[in-house]
Amino acid sequence: MKRIQRILYATDFSSASGRAFDTAVGLAIALKARLAIVTVLVPMVTVPDQYIDTVTLDRVDKQAREWSVRQLNRLAARARKAGVKASVWLGNGDPADQIVRTSRSTNSDLIVVGTHGRRALTRFFLGSVAERVVSTASCPVITVRGKNR
Repeated sequence: MKRIQRILYATDFSSASGRAFDTAVGLAIALKARLAIVTVLVPMVTVPDQYIDTVTLDRVDKQAREWSVRQLNRLAARARKAGVKASVWLGNGDPADQIVRTSRSTNSDLIVVGTHGRRALTRFFLGSVAERVVSTASCPVITVRGKNR
């Protein structure tokens, strides 16, 4: 079995991904692995009759990026305080695709991602980022349910 040296933890900053963070940090400590923390911003889609000018869109995008970077840095600081070497990554686009791409570019040996544990109909309409990561990643993926049912 290949030694796990690099773990990628993907977050959307929800409570579901909070439990996955604890798992990722615990694994990184136990395996003496590096931790890459990634989040992905989904581009805002506007409908023509809901016109938003480009200045407003740019401002919203900038604020979302700044907030996300602050949250990533906060998580990295928590991981470092626990003794883990951590880096942060901010992606843009489809979350599942970007998580898998980042795992490849960082040569990750393992991905840890939270799941909301949605039921069949909701999952059918909303899709599951965790499910798509599991099916497309080139390395093992651990999914962590956000809350017990």
